[in-house]
Amino acid sequence: MMSDTMNNETYQILVPSVELKELGRLVGTWQVSGPDISGQVTYSWMGGGFFLMQHVDLEQYGQKIKGIEIIGQDREFGAEKPSEAIRSRYYDSVGNTFKYTYELQGNTLIIWGGDKGSPAYYKGEFSEDGNRNSGAWVYPEGGGYESTMTKIK
Repeated sequence: MMSDTMNNETYQILVPSVELKELGRLVGTWQVSGPDISGQVTYSWMGGGFFLMQHVDLEQYGQKIKGIEIIGQDREFGAEKPSEAIRSRYYDSVGNTFKYTYELQGNTLIIWGGDKGSPAYYKGEFSEDGNRNSGAWVYPEGGGYESTMTKIK
């Protein structure tokens, strides 16, 4: 965050965090495949670079799903700075509204269902060239599913 003084008033100029920028490796269109899922997802930055958008076009367990997810750091009304955690909201064509928390540890992508530490999470590894991510969702009641994303553009 930088400060700029103009006409005796101080304005804060925010810049996207390093942790958020690291998720830029997701930008592009990915083919998603697995025993219970197939389709495509596309990630792109919203202007300004503070939010990563995911557009979803999948078939999961035989059901077609389209959705959108906005990923970034919460900055509540009146807050001076954004949250440290990278969070998202996801909305889809079958009425789901989900909250997630994103974490990138080296080549390991973790997406927590809700807050960090949740018993529902995705954990996947990026390939050395960054063009593939393979992992699985784990659900607290048991179950989940494996998937692989392969960058196609």
